Amino acid sequence: MRKNRKMEHRMMTVQAIQNDIDDIQTRTVEGYAAVFNEETLIWKSDYTGYEYREVILPGAFDNTDFSQCVLNYNHGGMLFARTASGTLQLTVDEKGLKLTGNVADTSIGNDVYSLIKRGDLNKMSFAFIVNGEEEEIDRENKVYTRKIKSVKAVYDVSIVDNPAYKGTSVSARANGDYERYEDIEKRKRLTLLAMT
Repeated sequence: MRKNRKMEHRMMTVQAIQNDIDDIQTRTVEGYAAVFNEETLIWKSDYTGYEYREVILPGAFDNTDFSQCVLNYNHGGMLFARTASGTLQLTVDEKGLKLTGNVADTSIGNDVYSLIKRGDLNKMSFAFIVNGEEEEIDRENKVYTRKIKSVKAVYDVSIVDNPAYKGTSVSARANGDYERYEDIEKRKRLTLLAMT
């Protein structure tokens, strides 16, 4: 077991939801920053031929500190939401680490939210410190697997271009009434353009 506990990053999925509450438009993203029992290839050595894989085990987030976690884009410090302010919620269910966040009304927040709604951005990543792990080495097949049993803290969940874990997701959804209204308005504009 490794003694040094350094921050690590992994990728998952998120979706966006748009709601109109009391005439205030909120932009919510939701998805999974981590998925249990999904083995992923972290790296393959050209020199030894070994594959280095990782899997997050159920229960890994049972005692995790989420109190200072932020929602970013590509871990780049573009802050959209934070657990400490209540704009980001992290919960653990049978699938993994689920997030719900209200994206800040900023130019980058609006851009990223639009890309999530279009489906161009649909994956997540997270930065964490491991507290407990076990290692499994299959010398015959040259596979080293790291099994994460306990995560001390999660500091960052990020909407990303390229995830490590393919099972992660992020998406944007609009309130059904809002989507219908938007479609009607688009049709009206197209009709007016066609008539001119």
